[in-house]
Amino acid sequence: MAAFFVARVERLANTHFAVNAEPRSIFLTAEWRMLAMLNFEIAPALLAPFVPAGTELDSWNGKTFVSLVGFRFLKTCVLGVPIPFHRNFDEVNLRFYVRRKADEGWRRGVVFIKEIVPRAAIAFVARNFYNEPYIALPMTHRLDSGSAKYSWRFNGRSNSMKVVTRGAARPLREGSEAEFITEHFWGYTAQRDGATLEYRVEHPRWRVWEDCEAKLDCDVAGLYGWQFVAAMSAKPASAFLAEGSAVSVSKGARLKP
Repeated sequence: MAAFFVARVERLANTHFAVNAEPRSIFLTAEWRMLAMLNFEIAPALLAPFVPAGTELDSWNGKTFVSLVGFRFLKTCVLGVPIPFHRNFDEVNLRFYVRRKADEGWRRGVVFIKEIVPRAAIAFVARNFYNEPYIALPMTHRLDSGSAKYSWRFNGRSNSMKVVTRGAARPLREGSEAEFITEHFWGYTAQRDGATLEYRVEHPRWRVWEDCEAKLDCDVAGLYGWQFVAAMSAKPASAFLAEGSAVSVSKGARLKP
């Protein structure tokens, strides 16, 4: 089945990239649910080597963040086609925030340091066709009333992230840190030739639990690099749990030099 998934995407690969295409057609649809977000303040200089060409670091109230995000990836369709046995899975990613000045104003987006999924075929396609930093590891999740835990196994040991909420989910507050973290609607990926791929992610405003306790047990150095150890060994600057929603992701467009 993994070979079928890879072959299916490979046949469609030539349609996935539209150079400077407007409007952008939809590449992927899915639901992202129960998004646990642990946010760590980090020195901008540590992120500088990862910033794709044509973008710049984005900040909130003078603070620069990396976020570890765990969630359920559900009902996935690629170019409108559901791929059997590859529709529902967990993902944990480490990301940071950038922006790009476009004709209509600033586009705020995310850049991924690493994305973990449990399916080798998904990781293979993402790495080889889109240069996305995916890896495949054994993963589990546990979702209870008011809590979410995502676990993965790396180098023979268990890693996990967990948030426990208090109170009820509420609409995002204008100008809040939670709004900054969740309302970046563009993605940017550096390509092997130095170019940058830009794609749009669309979803409604999410309700979030902002009053959360968080716990992280992770081999940060092994998974992400020494640059992130100090920041991610400290207590998170904030932790949220977002309900999530249906999402759509556009086909990528290479930025003009």
